[in-house]
Amino acid sequence: MSLPAKPLVAVVDDEYRVLEALEDLLESAGYEVRRFGSAEQFLNTAAVAEVDYVITDIGMPSTNGFSFQEMVRRARPTLPVILITGRHEFTAGTFEAERGGRLLMEKPLDTRKLLAAIGSALRASSASSVGQT
Repeated sequence: MSLPAKPLVAVVDDEYRVLEALEDLLESAGYEVRRFGSAEQFLNTAAVAEVDYVITDIGMPSTNGFSFQEMVRRARPTLPVILITGRHEFTAGTFEAERGGRLLMEKPLDTRKLLAAIGSALRASSASSVGQT
């Protein structure tokens, strides 16, 4: 099974410039994008059931990225979520060990690594859905 023609990626961040930049990047890479300014905005829409991937900031005012990721996992356990942060006290190795292997990327984002992570997760998700049919 191949990937959908245009996978749908949700970007959840309280910073408008980050939302705009990620939307531009992802659309130029062939993804459809929906932007959300908060975790609540995303969770209160049908997007939870529709998206193929979620990118979210850790530091948001009302719901942090860790809590948001857990909410998403309860709603859709296999939906890939990547956490992004401008807080440099999180190192990738420490973070992955302490947070159960969750994927974290620091801002400014390495766009090649971000796109590779999304593509890899979507291919894995597509392959696992083939095995379930």
